[in-house]
Amino acid sequence: MLLKYIQSIFQIVMAGFLGLFILTGYVHAKVEVNSADQTALESVRGLGPSKAKAIWQERQKNGPFKSPTDLHSRVKGIGEKTVERLMQNGLTINSKGMATKASEPSSKRSVAKDKEGQPKASVEKTPKQSRKTKEEKKSKEAF
Repeated sequence: MLLKYIQSIFQIVMAGFLGLFILTGYVHAKVEVNSADQTALESVRGLGPSKAKAIWQERQKNGPFKSPTDLHSRVKGIGEKTVERLMQNGLTINSKGMATKASEPSSKRSVAKDKEGQPKASVEKTPKQSRKTKEEKKSKEAF
């Protein structure tokens, strides 16, 4: 009798842990943006019906998405941070998750080149000063 009681309590506790595990987002399936239908896109946490529909329609109209940047530039209302969050929640682009964003070349970064067009050897940079350090220098110079 006591054994049955302990087993039922154990099952309830384990069911609770399983439910908590699922609800906290540790379990999410990978959803490929270029092959998923609207329903599959909606299963990604953070993607509602209207954004899923917008992604699906844009893909049907203009072809597959090539990168996270391509996704956020083509779908109105989805920014870089939203794409990053969706990728953390299981959205993939061309079977690549979060690593895709980091491996993309940034258009903001420029590499210095010599006359032949080859990248110049990198020059060691001095570390940036914090605002506090700059303010301390200014106050010392003022005295």
